Amino acid sequence: MAIKATIFKANLQIADMDRSVYADHGVTIARHPSETDERMMMRLLALALYVPADTKHGTLEFAKGLWDPDEPDLWHKDLTGQLIHWVEVGQPDDKRLMKASGRAERVTVMCFSQAAAIWWSGIKNKLTRARNLQVWQVDADQSQALAGLAQRTMQLQVTVQDGAVWIGDGARTVEITPARLETA
Repeated sequence: MAIKATIFKANLQIADMDRSVYADHGVTIARHPSETDERMMMRLLALALYVPADTKHGTLEFAKGLWDPDEPDLWHKDLTGQLIHWVEVGQPDDKRLMKASGRAERVTVMCFSQAAAIWWSGIKNKLTRARNLQVWQVDADQSQALAGLAQRTMQLQVTVQDGAVWIGDGARTVEITPARLETA
């Protein structure tokens, strides 16, 4: 019998001063049995950073990136089904990113492990044609600290200002400073 996904619920109170997005979002996250708390919390961070200011043109949603090779971790589709934003978490291969670049208006990767620099140096030269791609790296110590906030039910405050992100649960706060990686 297959192990089922673990369900987490989070209420995000987002104050993103860089994009003027202020909202509360209640989300349900299905954590795949092979997924770590660190990766799940990185998906939640990506949602907080890229959720649109309004839903007039669709919204950002969790997709089936771990289960389905044709879907990202998160995606923003407009009301007609057009793929606006494709978001990957981790270290996807260059073929997947080039395919995503052709399907979506915008592609974002959030990498976070100790091996991210090695992964990036191996694929960055293959992605020069992907003009709609942005790759961000979160320091491994920061992503591991973020994983420490994971609980089955979470109440998180997310503040974004000048490119820095603070995520707190009322008792602890983690600072995340994503760094943009450049293609060759």
